[in-house]
Amino acid sequence: MLLSNIEMIPGRRIKDHLGMVQGSTVRAKHAGRDILAGLKNVVGGELKAYTELMQEARQQATARMVAQAEAIGANAVLNIRYTTTSITMGAAEILAYGTAVVLE
Repeated sequence: MLLSNIEMIPGRRIKDHLGMVQGSTVRAKHAGRDILAGLKNVVGGELKAYTELMQEARQQATARMVAQAEAIGANAVLNIRYTTTSITMGAAEILAYGTAVVLE
């Protein structure tokens, strides 16, 4: 499965346009990570536990989007975008979406 954030792949022609596909996941903060993040806020720096949490969430949302694209016969997803929405205090949704196509 070819994944790209651009609308067209140079040198490749879109044979079929299959529509939008998406995948999402909702993740909550871990209490232990939250305490450590609070301490990090005092001294500054990257909140590595949260960086890892968001990376895992993006990977899962992408995998779900790819599964949806494969189910409808796509061999590529173009114009991929990600968005994050706060669901509740301490939980966020990651949404991956793009256009499923069949490339020649």
